[in-house]
Amino acid sequence: MTALHASAVAALTNFHAPTSEQDSVRHTMLAFLDAAPDGCLRKHAPGHVTASSLVLSEDRSRVLLTLHPKVGRWIQLGGHCEESDATIHDAALREATEESGISGLRLDPHVLGLHTHPITCSLGVPTRHLDVRFLIWAPDRAPAIRSAESLDLRWWPISDLPSNAEHDTIAQLLRFSERHAAPG
Repeated sequence: MTALHASAVAALTNFHAPTSEQDSVRHTMLAFLDAAPDGCLRKHAPGHVTASSLVLSEDRSRVLLTLHPKVGRWIQLGGHCEESDATIHDAALREATEESGISGLRLDPHVLGLHTHPITCSLGVPTRHLDVRFLIWAPDRAPAIRSAESLDLRWWPISDLPSNAEHDTIAQLLRFSERHAAPG
């Protein structure tokens, strides 16, 4: 078992799921990882763990969203784990930093939420993402710089998200984030 795999198992094991549905997804992901030693890497074609983050301003007034080219909607930042990631936390922070261009992001080490969904990703074949989601705090008024992985990247007031945002997902993550204290 790699350190990345072990960290994903530990993060899921220690996740205090806020709902019975989230706990069910947690158990499913743990069973998946128990059966898939390469389950954190995209080369595992049947499915793989991904790491994403709800990026909030420290004052909790704004959320940073990316207009995802494949999904075609505004969603949280995140993506694939890489072999160079020592932990699932490192993967989430790396993805958020790469996609936002913001230095000084701070990751809350506790899992925020979980989701699994079918997708055709960079492998070019249908697969399944088992997404471990974290909360990341950005310095207030930090400017974001769009990466090549995004059609657009913007800070949005939490109370005024765009019509083509993943409203259910973002609303759920915002609810879950209320259990996490802001830094400082």
